[in-house]
Parts: sequence; structure tokens; C-alpha cells
Amino acid sequence: MRVAFVGKGGSGKTTMSALFARHVASQGGPVVAMDADINQHLAMVLGLDRQPEPLGAHLTEIKERLRGDNPRIPSADVMVKTTPPGRGSRLLSFDDLAADPYALATPDGPRLLATGPFSEDDLGVACYHSKVGAVELLLNHLVDGPGEYVVVDMTAGADSFASGLFTRFDLTFLVAEPTRQGVSVYRQYRDYAAAYDVALAVVGNKVHGPADVDFLREHVGDDLLTWMEHSAAVRAMEQGRHFTLDDLEPVNADALAVLRKTLDEQEKDWARFGRQTVEFHLRNAHAWGNDRTGSDLASQIDPDFVFGP
Repeated sequence: MRVAFVGKGGSGKTTMSALFARHVASQGGPVVAMDADINQHLAMVLGLDRQPEPLGAHLTEIKERLRGDNPRIPSADVMVKTTPPGRGSRLLSFDDLAADPYALATPDGPRLLATGPFSEDDLGVACYHSKVGAVELLLNHLVDGPGEYVVVDMTAGADSFASGLFTRFDLTFLVAEPTRQGVSVYRQYRDYAAAYDVALAVVGNKVHGPADVDFLREHVGDDLLTWMEHSAAVRAMEQGRHFTLDDLEPVNADALAVLRKTLDEQEKDWARFGRQTVEFHLRNAHAWGNDRTGSDLASQIDPDFVFGP
């Protein structure tokens, strides 16, 4: 199952991504975490003292790997971030993703991949979505199954909507502080996602008491799934002090269990996934991809390819 963590900058989505990945791994679930945020902090919160090799720096290599011998894709030069798989493409199992040459093992078990930050050559001339394209391509070609978890820390706010990446998940957790700014991002995300069958649940964060919960319920309604109370243990983790999941307050440990239960109960919809992969590929082809590559990217769509296992 694939899950995205989104929310306002500073809401705690990176911390929540890391806590959830650690929680699932502690229960025996295989986990790949992916840092798709321009602010690359997931490695640090997962207990690493270095970053993985950036996927964004190896985009051509990733394209070559994924296109396989698909006759509709003659070279990596005509692959874009939305290019769908077809017959002959190299599809990835969860184990393939976990064994990616640029993945790092983290102390608590999850494997970590990261898009990487801007390079010096990117500054002032490149859009960050060129980096996130590596994550979108990997997810487009991934055939994951039950009991396998891909946890993605996304860019802040509604920036995810600059590509079809927001549709690549079985469930999206929006992390919201009990503030007007926090719930305004929820409303924006909800409204943008409404037409695309995006399963969305809100996770309150940094909750100090019943008044905060009431505020979230008032503004989020039934989309409020659970919440994390203000946590001294999490603050210690964010300050670099020793932390294990056993340090979490029971109510916060219970909230993580609710997240996993909800994700496990989510139905996998390969038909929707395939339909939206094609839809956003065509949108990007018409908007910029055909001009950029000098080819008709609609020809990359294999009408007889079936998404899923």
C-alpha cells in the first residue's frame, strides 16, 4: 500500500511520516520511505546522519532502467515524469524498490529513498518537480501488494498538484495543526482532490487539549481520523536526543495504530490507478511534454497494458 503525508509547511508531516514508517516496521511490516519534499529532513528524523544518493541526480539512469525493452519508448530522452508502463517496461516489485541502489537502511528498519535537494546548476533555472519526477516514475512502475508499505513525505501545501503524483497513493494523510492556517491547507487540498477519487484523511497534530480537537472537528468534520497530542518524546527526537517508539505517550502510539489500520483497510484500486496514470500523462504531453521531447507522447500509452499484478 502507498500512503502520502501532506500538509502545511511546519505541520509535522515529515515527523509523522517517520513515526508511521517506524511504527509499521516495528510491527513487522516491510517499509520503503521516500522523501519527496524539497526540504530533505526525512533521513534525519529516521535516525540517519547522512542523506541517500539523490534520485533526481540519476533520472536518466532511472528512465533507462524502467523503460526496459518497451518498443513505445525508444530512449530515455523521450520519457517524462508521467510516462506510463507498457508491455516490455520493467515493472518493480516492492522488493525491487527496497533494493534500489540508492536506498539506505535506517536504524529501525525502513529503507529510505530521497529525491534530493536542488543542485548548484538548478538554482534559479529549474523547478523542483524535475526532481520529484523520479518518485512519480518509480510509483508508476511499482506493483506493490498487501502488507507492503511505501510511505512518501510530500512537498508542503498544495504543491503536489503540480503533477499527477497526488493520485499515486492508496491513501493520503493530511497533517493539520489546530490553527486556521492548518485547516485552510486541508480545505485547499480537499477541493483540488475532490474530482480525482483521492482518499483523504486528516491527522491532527500538536494537539494540546479538547479545545484543539473541537477546533479540528469544527473545520474538518468527518475527515478527522485521529490526532497526535503534543509530545515531549517527539520534541526530544526532533532535537536529536535518544528516541524509541516505546518513548511515545500511549495516546500517540494508539494514533499511529489507527493510521495503519485505516491504511490496511483501504481497497487497492488498480483500475483507477491506471486510468489516472494515462490521464495525467496526456495532460502533461499536451501542456509541455510534446514540445519538450519533440515527439507525440500519447504514442507511449499501451492500450492493451493492464495495471496491477
